[in-house]
Amino acid sequence: NAAPAFAAYLGSTQTVTVNTYTKVQCNTKEYDTNTNYDNATNYRFTPTVAGYYQINGGIFASGTTMTAGIIKIYKNGSAYKQGVVAGANGGANEGMVVNSLVYFNGSTDYVELYGFIAASSGGLFVANIDQTWFNGCFVRSA
Repeated sequence: NAAPAFAAYLGSTQTVTVNTYTKVQCNTKEYDTNTNYDNATNYRFTPTVAGYYQINGGIFASGTTMTAGIIKIYKNGSAYKQGVVAGANGGANEGMVVNSLVYFNGSTDYVELYGFIAASSGGLFVANIDQTWFNGCFVRSA
């Protein structure tokens, strides 16, 4: 396939440790045109076609007395791009989104979605196709 694309979402609510970066386990595929998204073990996208890809992620987070939420794209195991919701003002829910154009070498490069909930307790990534999701598509070759 010359233009890999994938979309996945969290099929069941994921309990997370507050104040800790946690990989989002988007375990339900909408589509995966080139079988490059692992929705069972590592929850990562590893495209086999080199080039530039648009990568997007969203988390709907819940926690007790939330003060902030952070969402990040990790590339090859390290933080790469960040989207921040600064100051959730002590509420219980917050939505976060991150988007970036990312270059992949077509063999070993991969991306994952991570989230962070600053709260006193009760951290959750909320499930559903419109709540917590991860997707990407090939834009152009290098």
